[in-house]
Amino acid sequence: MSMAPSSTRLCSMSTSRSSVLAGAPLRRARAGFVARIASAPRTVQLASVFGGLLIWQLAASQYSHFILPPPSAVLLRMMDIGFDLRLLQALSGSLQHMLVGFGLAFGIALPLGMLMGRMPRLYAMLDPIVSALYAIPSVAFVPFLVIWFGLFYESRVALVFIMAFPDILVVIAAGARDIRRNLIDVGRSFGASRMQIASKVLFMAMLPFVTTGLRVGSARAINGMITAELFLAAVNLGEMMKMSARMFDTAGVLAVVVVIALLGLLAQSAIAAFEAKFLHWHHRK
Repeated sequence: MSMAPSSTRLCSMSTSRSSVLAGAPLRRARAGFVARIASAPRTVQLASVFGGLLIWQLAASQYSHFILPPPSAVLLRMMDIGFDLRLLQALSGSLQHMLVGFGLAFGIALPLGMLMGRMPRLYAMLDPIVSALYAIPSVAFVPFLVIWFGLFYESRVALVFIMAFPDILVVIAAGARDIRRNLIDVGRSFGASRMQIASKVLFMAMLPFVTTGLRVGSARAINGMITAELFLAAVNLGEMMKMSARMFDTAGVLAVVVVIALLGLLAQSAIAAFEAKFLHWHHRK
């Protein structure tokens, strides 16, 4: 009679132990899934954005909206239809001279950087000049640009070019100098001509540096775009910022700044997508 309760307890203990053991893989799988979600790049990026907005909101709560408007006030300003129409028109005008200046900078820096990287004498001749120009603040060229081109479109294109060109050139030249000699030797052993080596060996080996130049140059071009509109004739996004500042509309000023930041983020994301699709052999997830 006394053996029955003990056997019952043993059975219940073994049943509970087996259920625990059976549930262990499920818990590990669930924990692994949560860990993968938490460590995913998109999740980390979203957490970073929300964390930044939270810090901004907390900092803005310590001051009046006139000094530092919170994200909610900036969002309400951006939801104003009249403000949005002016913002889109200004952004369209700003993109015109930015794309022209950036296109010229990249189109000249790419072949020149390749030549500098592969020709030691040309590199030795141009590197001191590039280094000296690189150290000069781009805004210091504004008085000369006003004298040479005036206050309007040509000067804005020139300033974007001046701000983007040295950065792209330095990256491209470094990439061309970094190409391993054995890659060229392999191409020659297969009977490749100079043109084929340049297009199918050198350029392909330099593509990661080319995309890096695009990343750095696009950021500098956007910087030059708004700098030109603030320091030269106030037009487009620069005019909106100055008008909002004169009216003490700090939310409007920050709305323009947010649009500029989103433009830069869009450019970087587009280049990253290009790398992931066409440079999968080099792209790191």
